[in-house]
Amino acid sequence: MIDVGDTLPDMELTAPDGAIVKLSDYHGKKLVLFFYPKASTPGCTTESKDFSALLPQFEKAGAAVLGMSADSGKRQQNFIKKQELTVDIASDESTEFLEKIGVWAEKKMYGKTYMGIIRSTFLLGEDGKVVQAWPKVKVKGHAEEVLAAVQAA
Repeated sequence: MIDVGDTLPDMELTAPDGAIVKLSDYHGKKLVLFFYPKASTPGCTTESKDFSALLPQFEKAGAAVLGMSADSGKRQQNFIKKQELTVDIASDESTEFLEKIGVWAEKKMYGKTYMGIIRSTFLLGEDGKVVQAWPKVKVKGHAEEVLAAVQAA
């Protein structure tokens, strides 16, 4: 998994409306990049709503927020609409980007093994380098913790 000091690859990702999103689109400001396993599941909904609720404070601190999963654009659109999310969302259905940065990995649940996203968050500096990393995130209080780190950076 990527870590502090690393630069993420600038691959083309897809916004829910089909537009192309690149991390370089955010250069010049701090970027909170959070990865969630699956849109519209309880933990992912809570996390995305928490980041959305705090978005004005992130923006005041000079940071954009981008959430990402491997879900389809249609699923992401439904998620955004149903939950009234205000953060930017992108998809990597191919999982190529997710694999390159190390958040797509083997997981186990109820005795079954499968590939999926490790819930994690990265704070990128204005130059695109990782300033802080939160691997294996616990949702409760996470958005507030990240906001504090952005405000301190």
